[in-house]
Amino acid sequence: MASMNVILKKSIGFLAAIFMGVSCTHKEEASNRELIPAHDHPPKVERPILSLESANLLVDLPLHCVFTEYPNKLSQTLSGDEDLLSPKELHPTFYGCFDWHSAVHGHWSLVKLLKEFPELDRSEEARRSLNHSITAEKIAQEVAYFNRITEKTFERTYGWAWLLKLAEELHTWDDPSAKQLEANLQPLSDLIVQKYLEYLPKLHYPIRVGTHSNTAFGLSFAYDYAIALGNDSLRNLIRSRAMDFYMEDMGCPLTWEPSGYDFLSPCLEEIDIMRKVLTPEEFNPWVDKFIPNLEEFTMEPGVVSDRSDGHLVHLDGVNFSRAWCLYGLADQYPEYHNLIGLANTHFNYSYPNLVGDDYEGGHWLASFAIMALYAN
Repeated sequence: MASMNVILKKSIGFLAAIFMGVSCTHKEEASNRELIPAHDHPPKVERPILSLESANLLVDLPLHCVFTEYPNKLSQTLSGDEDLLSPKELHPTFYGCFDWHSAVHGHWSLVKLLKEFPELDRSEEARRSLNHSITAEKIAQEVAYFNRITEKTFERTYGWAWLLKLAEELHTWDDPSAKQLEANLQPLSDLIVQKYLEYLPKLHYPIRVGTHSNTAFGLSFAYDYAIALGNDSLRNLIRSRAMDFYMEDMGCPLTWEPSGYDFLSPCLEEIDIMRKVLTPEEFNPWVDKFIPNLEEFTMEPGVVSDRSDGHLVHLDGVNFSRAWCLYGLADQYPEYHNLIGLANTHFNYSYPNLVGDDYEGGHWLASFAIMALYAN
């Protein structure tokens, strides 16, 4: 791992300058809790565009981690000594990248980069990695783990959401191998959909934290999957539950964000799901109450004080996830186009540190950066 970091660090300067029209300035001294008056908006610049050269650098991160078994953080409930197995034995597909959900979105990163850049330098290696991981036999073992009586809440709903995002990406990839990979993954995808259908009606209150269990995030990715695959049952349930949870919300306390370990914005994730499930006639009055004058606000990026700390580096994630929420909103509603500059500011704060980062961030942050670049 150390040698990989040495190699990757040589590319930091190049990586920081690969986007058109985007500056990369850090504001370490700025308060990350301060809302700035509208007249101090960052300048309007174009949304960053991923180049082949930078994609060739980014793909190194998931290729490095998806087969890196240790260090590993298992989220496991033991029922006996027989459960004390290695990560690879427990999760033959998603055992790398430090934890199960990071392994899932590491695989998603490979699919997304291959889909957008089939000419990647390491494309054949990436394809071999996917074909090695996502086999029918290995996915059957992943399903068996989820069906353990002790694992009913395993990866609920963060890992569930990323699994469906991976399934969605395979489904929308016009590539012969993608169809076989999607079919291999299907039993686990179906199980996760069923878990959503069973869980959401029982969830009386949404979870509004800035970490894994955030309800709005889990709903948003699952809704994308439902739309892509035409799953009306899941789509309708998510719309209904989102309206139950959030329709009466107003005055979201943006000045409380971010908390010390956040990698999601509770306020912006809520906007992200509501813009998807509501019609314009429903969304516009709702968002005016939720964050008044949203088109005029700005906020500082989350400040990372130590990127070798696995929790503090979460704030790079909050910058990327804020960016994808803001990009998605601006794409759907042109009146919020000025928020692209704010999204760029967040993206640019964290992106130059991505390649060559410690494994604490490197095992997962590439996925967040890629998601920000292709948010919709």
